[in-house]
Amino acid sequence: MEKSRLRSQMKQLLSQMDLEQKKKDDQALHDALIACPFWQKSETIGLTLSTAHEIDTYSLIKRAWEGKKQVVVPKCDPSKKQLTFRQLTSFNQLESVYYGLMEPIVEKTEAVKHEDIDLIIVPGLWFDSRGYRIGHGGGYYDRYLSQYKGMTAALAYNEQVIDLVPNEDYDQPVQWLITPQSIRACQPNK
Repeated sequence: MEKSRLRSQMKQLLSQMDLEQKKKDDQALHDALIACPFWQKSETIGLTLSTAHEIDTYSLIKRAWEGKKQVVVPKCDPSKKQLTFRQLTSFNQLESVYYGLMEPIVEKTEAVKHEDIDLIIVPGLWFDSRGYRIGHGGGYYDRYLSQYKGMTAALAYNEQVIDLVPNEDYDQPVQWLITPQSIRACQPNK
């Protein structure tokens, strides 16, 4: 119940953000991430496709392509509650699915195995310094990350970071948390 309340609270807060400040923060987040050694050495990067009120990932995808990185984006299978990543080489390979979310068109993209992805930028609504997060619900990323052995990071506005995110045994923390002002290595056992 607590997670549900926190989700609603952050969605409302994000929808009320000043657009000019959001653009500045998005740019700062992108620049900080791209300067990270783990981004620079990664060849295949997993990114979600942002909605209007989330941190912009479309510009980040373009920058990854400009840097000759392979970009993979998630495709959800709601019947199995599973996530797969598919290579994206053009925004023309996307379609609108449930709730207006954009996902890769299966016939136009190739699936990429989790062991072939170097870095995944994990989405979320709330984060703490341990790397735990509250996502949109459904547990897709936690299930995927339980099998994934590569690097993980998350981007967050300052308002999205709290002292302690409620977490369960199955929750998978990220390794790095990037805000407009800082880059932190997460310590899940603290």
